[in-house]
Amino acid sequence: MKVLKFGGTSVANQDNIKKVKQIVVRESGGAKIIVVVSALGGVTDLLLEAANKAANQDENYKEILFSIEQRHINTVKGLIPVTSQSKVLSYVKRELNSLETLLEGAFLIGEITPRLSDKIVSYGELLSSYIISEFFIAEQLDCIYKDTRTLIKTNEHFGKALVDFKITNSNCENYFGTVSYNIVVVPGFVASSHTGNSTTLGRGGSDYTAAIIAGAINAQVLEIWTDVSGMYTANPTLVKQAFAIPKISYEEAMELSHFGAKVLYPPTIQPVLSRQIPIHIKNTFAPDQSGTLIQKSTDAKARPVRGISHIENIALLSLEGSGMVGISGISKRLFEVISLARINVILITQASSEHSICIGITKDQTARAESAINDEFEYEISTGKIEPVIIEENLAIIALVGDNMKSHQGLSGRMFSTLGKNNVNIRAIAQGASERNISAVINSNDVKKALNSLHEEFFEENIKQLNLFVVGVGNVGARFLSQINQQKKYLKEKLKLNVRVVALSNSRKMIFNEGGLNLNKWEEELQKGEEANLQSFFNKVKQLNLRNSIFVDNTANEEVAKTYELYLKNSISIVTCNKIASSSDYDNYLHLKNLSREYNAPFLFETNVGAGLPIIDTLKNLIASGDKINKIQAVLSGSLNFVFNNFNDKNPFDKVVKQAQDEGYTEPDPKIDLSGVDVMRKILILARESGYEIDIDEIENESFLPQESLETKSVEDFYKSLTENKSHFDNLYKEAASNDCRLKYVAQFENGKAKVGLQQIPKDHPFYNLEGKDNIVLFYTDRYTDQPLIIKGAGAGADVTASGIFADIIRIGNF
Repeated sequence: MKVLKFGGTSVANQDNIKKVKQIVVRESGGAKIIVVVSALGGVTDLLLEAANKAANQDENYKEILFSIEQRHINTVKGLIPVTSQSKVLSYVKRELNSLETLLEGAFLIGEITPRLSDKIVSYGELLSSYIISEFFIAEQLDCIYKDTRTLIKTNEHFGKALVDFKITNSNCENYFGTVSYNIVVVPGFVASSHTGNSTTLGRGGSDYTAAIIAGAINAQVLEIWTDVSGMYTANPTLVKQAFAIPKISYEEAMELSHFGAKVLYPPTIQPVLSRQIPIHIKNTFAPDQSGTLIQKSTDAKARPVRGISHIENIALLSLEGSGMVGISGISKRLFEVISLARINVILITQASSEHSICIGITKDQTARAESAINDEFEYEISTGKIEPVIIEENLAIIALVGDNMKSHQGLSGRMFSTLGKNNVNIRAIAQGASERNISAVINSNDVKKALNSLHEEFFEENIKQLNLFVVGVGNVGARFLSQINQQKKYLKEKLKLNVRVVALSNSRKMIFNEGGLNLNKWEEELQKGEEANLQSFFNKVKQLNLRNSIFVDNTANEEVAKTYELYLKNSISIVTCNKIASSSDYDNYLHLKNLSREYNAPFLFETNVGAGLPIIDTLKNLIASGDKINKIQAVLSGSLNFVFNNFNDKNPFDKVVKQAQDEGYTEPDPKIDLSGVDVMRKILILARESGYEIDIDEIENESFLPQESLETKSVEDFYKSLTENKSHFDNLYKEAASNDCRLKYVAQFENGKAKVGLQQIPKDHPFYNLEGKDNIVLFYTDRYTDQPLIIKGAGAGADVTASGIFADIIRIGNF
């Protein structure tokens, strides 16, 4: 004999009920079937709303009652042939008239008792089960309807009554053992007391009804049919990568259901556990999917963590005070008063110092618990031995669950490390001696990020999702997006990194898509975006609160650089080619570096010097390994190297500069490059990363530009000044050529001092043959004394800069 339970969504309308009939027919296979059904989807909530409005003497309860009536009548008309409708409609209207009388009573007296509430909400299951049984009969199935109030007996703890299993089991054995029909349809959720009053088994009680009957008759299997394909590794509405668990133990299922896995009502397992009756959770709308089988034992080689679950709307209550230390009976008094106030404790933690006890309860019980505890410890509070109870709200409990967790070391460390890396603050921790569950209390706003982070860590084969928020989509930004789009598959397959661009912004528009933007259409989507605003952009990033978030700055904008502090303080990593922040006042530079360490948010700017060349990374490794930088000589401007390599007596200086700008080698304002400011920033960054405290105004700049060029106010005026001073630049070239030298713009740092300027480089110097847009850096260190460590290669251009940004993102992915 099988017991099949169908939830509210499975019987929400006539089309779904027809699917239920097909499943029942398929599952019967000649065996007897007991079908337990919930109220039509949403009806129980409507009944409670109508009851509350009636108790508050709000006549709008009549509108709700009318909608309930129409819902059931329409269902009857959609399922039952016209020739058979009269009997069913008469029954339904008669029951609804009784319901109306109860609601009128609540309206007249202006209140509703728990007993009356149970009577009212029971109509949802009583009506749905009767209609479904009549539909089955009309479809020629061998079916009968049985009211569970005659079978399941309880006490009169209305709202969540306790079952008298001795009488209930006897009733079920006698009835189902003798009934001759192949299909018996019964209402879930409802029962009756020994005195005949209608009672209910708690929200979700239809599962419990099915389990009670299954246990009483020693059923072959209990099938729970719902709208999802089993118990998932995490809530699939919050974790898109979650998947159904094929098999799970009774204990694991109880833990997961207790911690918010709504697919199964927590008490359901107990009645079938002692008889080892398997529970099969299936999807009404995808009946061929395997679902989840709950049974005695699972594979010993299975994952140590079987699922991640959570409970929202939690409050923490803490009782603290020096007067608790060494005093016996404090815990007894606390939990006794909580019990008397009928408050359910979800989590308990106590420090070994005995200075505090912390409990987790649902938010709606907070006021009652606070009052009860403070009253109980009124004397100790008045004498200062114990503080008034401390309450923290807007919390949630997140839990790892698995039978095999006890045989695997380091799971707690992995859990807390993963949460810490994503700036998820843990308020309390609980772990039982069985090691089947590790629970942590966190802020409600962090639930989605925490679930996704932990699911990624324990279930996704170490595939790490990186969420990018990109500002700047010009030459560099566009190339960067193209590279990301091109390499997505490779990154996922080879490096186990799933890189998503969640947001884009230029100076005019910005767009967000939590699921990831389509990088084949980003330009047209950005044009349709909302007005760009740096503060709004940050607010949205913070609101999304995604794991492994990275802010990518592809601009040269000072206002963008000023926002870095906001991101780092929220544990959002930064990757930037914008040199302004790292070359700002030393205190600000140091502040950003400290924030990066404090909030575990990498701040990477490899492309600040040498574009895609590993200059800063190499420098960091030298310092980390104990070496000391004594001297740096470098050609750090790919744009200036390009200019002076192409400038000669046949190619005018202004034309070469324009060519460099057109090919993307210079900043949007080429004066930044030619004035030496860009190179000053770069040598400043290298000096700082070498461990020296230095500011940009301490760097000597030997400018080769005429004063009038330096004083121009626009790019157009700058180019005009270059043309007008042609003879000045021609003389620079001729003088170098006459000395058999080449012009190079050189940066140098030595003895704590830095300078930049145009130099004539002789043939025997390493800089002489530096071609195109290449950069070169010579590091003289304690280890590299006579022969420096040399890094050389392309140091400018959108493609190599974009690849350097890309490399920094991969570094973060591998942290």
